[in-house]
This record gives sequence, structure tokens and C-alpha cells, in this order.
Amino acid sequence: MSLLLGVNIDHIATLRQARYAHMPTSPNSEPSPHQAGLDALEGGADSLTIHVRADRRHMQDADAYEIREKIKVPLNLEMGVTEEMVGLALKLKPEYVCLVPETREEITTEGGLDVLGRFDATRMVVARLQSAGMKVSLFINPDLKQVEAAGEVCADMVELHTGCFSNAQGDLVKGQVERLAAAAKEAHLSGMQVNAGHGINYQNITRLFDVPHLAELNIGHSIIARSTRIGLTAAVREMKELMAGYSH
Repeated sequence: MSLLLGVNIDHIATLRQARYAHMPTSPNSEPSPHQAGLDALEGGADSLTIHVRADRRHMQDADAYEIREKIKVPLNLEMGVTEEMVGLALKLKPEYVCLVPETREEITTEGGLDVLGRFDATRMVVARLQSAGMKVSLFINPDLKQVEAAGEVCADMVELHTGCFSNAQGDLVKGQVERLAAAAKEAHLSGMQVNAGHGINYQNITRLFDVPHLAELNIGHSIIARSTRIGLTAAVREMKELMAGYSH
């Protein structure tokens, strides 16, 4: 089975909010996350990822509903483990929900979810979302104890945080790949689907080909950055072409 690509289109909303934060639904507001989703789909995206944050700094609820209604591709909703976000997910009913840590100070999600530290709360949210028909992923660091905890709360999937890998240079890259590989093997043995994301780009993606059992990569910033030069459809297509070299 080929490696799937989930395209995160949050930064399209970030650009819109830079000018239209106080009127995101204005007929003049641009660019459109909905249109970006269509462009990504044309380029070969297998799913779309959006993160509706508590402070609504980029994606708005209206964006989520419009994308869900108008684009017939699996939707992955990233969200914090809060009652407000659970309520949104239960109304939106995306195919997938990825639980992530969230702090107001961060520019983007900077670490994995501490499943061990929030075990009961995470387990309860996972069960509620699954009972409504959604598959639940946990965004975690490639730590074997966190992988084990993800299995114990009955998550369907894990998304391995590739931030340390993407920031590593030289001889340090090999160690980060080995760490990801060990976590992927453990998650696979536990019966969970293995996804990965954070900081993956056109230059480092092939180094991840040594990580087994990967089902899907979720990539946003690099693709959106590339799209400023060649357009989003072409940027997605280029990434898909690189991903075709993965075989495990």
C-alpha cells in the first residue's frame, strides 16, 4: 500500500487572518481554505488536516464546516483535549481526529501529547469520539512509554512527532530515525496505524523511508511555502512524487 499524504492547510487561514482577522467571512477575505483544499486534492492529497485552536488564530469553525461539507476527501481534525473541542468534533464528524497538546504561547504545536500524564482524560475523550464513529489518533513523541500508553487508551492511530528528526543535522539524524523506527514498530505491534508529521519537507522526507510501517504523513508548512512559487496543486504533486519511493 502506498504512503498517503495528508495536507495541512492551516497556513492558508493564517495568511487570511493576517488581513481579515476581524472579518474572516467577508466576501473580500482571501485566500480561501476551502479553495486550498480543492487545489490540494487536485494535486493528489489523500486527506486534509486542519487544526481549530482554542484561540482561533487561523482556522475558524466556519472554515471547518465548509471544508467538511464541500470537499469529499477524508478530513483530519487536530484538536486539544478540551470539552469545547470535543463538542466541535461531535458536530463536525470528521473521519479522523488527532489529539494534540496546545498552549497559547506556541507558534505551532511544539511537542507530543503527554498521554501518560493525562491518561484518564485522554482515554475518556478517545472513547467519546470513537463512539460517534471517528477514528482517533494521538500526536506523540517517539517515546516507547507514550506509544504504550496510546495503546492502553485504545487509540486507533498514533502520529509520531518528527520535530526532533527534522531539526537534527549531520550524524544526529541517524539517531532520530532509529528512535522513530522503534516507536513505529511498537505502535504497529500494538495494532495501531502509524502516521508521522511535523517539520517534514522536500529535503528530509526520504530519510524517513527507513522508518517502517508508515501509513500517512501529514505535511503543511513546507508544501504551503513551496506553493508560493509553483502553486499548491503542483507543490502537493511534487511531494506525492517523492513519497512514491517509500516501501515497507
